[in-house]
Amino acid sequence: MKLLMVSGDRQVVIGEKGPFHSMQREFSRYFERIDVICPRADGPITTRVIHGNVHFHPAPCGRVGMVNYIEGCGTHLIRQHGHRLVTSHDYGWFYNGFGSARIARATGVPYLSELHHIPGIPVAVNLRDRFDRYVARKYVGWARSRAIAFRVVNKEELPSLLHSWGVPLARILVLPSLYIDQDVFHERQEVSGEPREPGEPEQDLLFVGRMVNNKGVDRIIDAMAILARRGMRLTALFVGKGPLRPALMRRSVKRGLADVVRFVEWVDSPADLAQLYRASRVCVCASTCEGGPRFTVEAMACGTPVVSTAVGVMGDLLGDGRAGGLAGFDAKGLADGLERVLADEAGLAAKGRHAAELARNFEYARALGVYANGLRRLAGETELTL
Repeated sequence: MKLLMVSGDRQVVIGEKGPFHSMQREFSRYFERIDVICPRADGPITTRVIHGNVHFHPAPCGRVGMVNYIEGCGTHLIRQHGHRLVTSHDYGWFYNGFGSARIARATGVPYLSELHHIPGIPVAVNLRDRFDRYVARKYVGWARSRAIAFRVVNKEELPSLLHSWGVPLARILVLPSLYIDQDVFHERQEVSGEPREPGEPEQDLLFVGRMVNNKGVDRIIDAMAILARRGMRLTALFVGKGPLRPALMRRSVKRGLADVVRFVEWVDSPADLAQLYRASRVCVCASTCEGGPRFTVEAMACGTPVVSTAVGVMGDLLGDGRAGGLAGFDAKGLADGLERVLADEAGLAAKGRHAAELARNFEYARALGVYANGLRRLAGETELTL
């Protein structure tokens, strides 16, 4: 089977071996050929081939011309190679979806709309979130009579939303997008009772991610201040860059937490990040909108319980409380969720073990096999076992 992907990822065409490059190493094994239409990149406009059968076609134009380019390039590729399915990574102004719908109309090859997350869902933090949510709803209303189905990456949040927007449940395809390298992100291999390695960082809470509005780092700091007033003074490490980082550092000082909070912009390697997960009692997420998030599932794979708002796959994984717990979107609700999990010191180890067990479903080869075979079934092809 040959697959045409319309993507917003331009990392490969500028020579970066990021997540999409890594993902295609396994994913491409399930297809005879994959063509990827992607946005313009700096430098010469040339086709780039990776892993032997994945061909990238960067646009020669900006956003204004993308719909026409996607239609023309995609139609030409299908007529030349005979793809069976088009997948469209849909977000923002949805030009990928509009172009893919035109390809489907011109060639008769169906397109799948892939919605990894929708801004403002489940919580809008500003006017931009509310506007983007409105645009997404309009697109879904338009696409539901044109796309063969909608791919979503969690079982609870997006299916219920799309159904409320008029999409039949039978046309909502749940195929998670998260995959974890569990050769790196895994539980500590040690004899029970051994002390931690000398110099290894230790903290009660760990956050990893961009310092931007939707991540809710300000609410994590405020929740720590609430817990300190209740007599639970926690330590925390925040790993990440972003425009809000200076303000968040000032906020931690203002809340009287300067001596228990550390900020680090990055770590040297995934292995070092895994060590930080394993050195933390709980990983915390206070986001208002997510597709994953990835860092919480990485932490779970390392045997670290997670306390999170009900975003992305977190509602699927933490709802029963066995791998951590769900928390509210405000500072008090987050503080309550952290207190429930951290107060049960005896139960933390069991929560960590269950977290690692759940994370095995996101093992790299297994997760990408589920995704690839889901697309093959949609196109009427048989599944492959590799």
